[in-house]
Amino acid sequence: MLLNLNANFGMVLAKFPGMKRILFIALIVCISNLHSQMKKKDSIVGDDFIVIQGDSVAFTLDEVVLIKKRNFITDKEKRYYYWYWKKVHNAYPYAKLAAERLTQLNKQLEQIHSKRKRRKHIKKMQNYMENEFTAELKKMTRTEGKILIKLIDRQTGQTVYDLVKEYRSGWKAFWYNTTAKVFKLSLKSEYHPESEALDFLIEDILQRAFANGSLEEQPSKFPIDYPAIAQKFKNINIVEVIDNRDN
Repeated sequence: MLLNLNANFGMVLAKFPGMKRILFIALIVCISNLHSQMKKKDSIVGDDFIVIQGDSVAFTLDEVVLIKKRNFITDKEKRYYYWYWKKVHNAYPYAKLAAERLTQLNKQLEQIHSKRKRRKHIKKMQNYMENEFTAELKKMTRTEGKILIKLIDRQTGQTVYDLVKEYRSGWKAFWYNTTAKVFKLSLKSEYHPESEALDFLIEDILQRAFANGSLEEQPSKFPIDYPAIAQKFKNINIVEVIDNRDN
C-alpha cells in the first residue's frame, strides 16, 4: 500500500493541531482513493517500462548512470586529466563519424549484389571519407591519433586493421597515408577499458562527457559496464598512466 494506516496513525494524527489535522486527513483520503483506483486497473511493469491498462499511459524509463565527481589529489593530476580530456574530445567525433559511415556503407552494400558494383561503391565511399577525414586527421597529435584508433574499435566493433582487410586497397592507402604514416601507430590497437588503465581513462572521460552533454553519445559496439570498471580503477594513478601511454 501507499500508506500503512495502522495503530500508529492515531499517534501521528495527534501531532497535527486544528486545521493542519483536517488537511492531513484530506490528503490521506485522496491518496487512498487514488490507490484504490489504480488497483482496479491492470498494470504491466517491465524492466524498462510501465503500462497502465485502460489509460493512455505508457512510458519508458531511461537508464541513468550516476557518476561520482572526480576528486584530484594534486593540481598536477587535475592538469593531466583535463589535458587528456581535450585529446579524447578531439578524437571521438571522428570515430563516431567513421561508425556512421561504415553503417551506411554496409546497408547500401546489402542492396548491391554485383561484385563490380560493390567495389565501385566502396571506392566511392572511400573517396568521400578521405575528403571528410584527411585534412583533420593530419592536424591531430600522436596522442589523438592513438585515441582515435582505439575509439574506432569501440564504435565500429572492428580495429582499423580489420577494416583495412575487409575493404582492401582503398582503405589501406587511406589509413596508412593519413594515420599510421603520420603517427607511426599500430592499426591493430583494440579498446579494452575493462583491463587497460589508459583505455579506462578514455571511457571515464567519455561517460562524463556524455553526462554533461559535451559529447553526443553513440553506443559502443560491445557492452561496457562502466560502474564495474570504475570501481576496479578507483585508485588509478592518472599521472603515471598518462606518462606511460606510449609504453
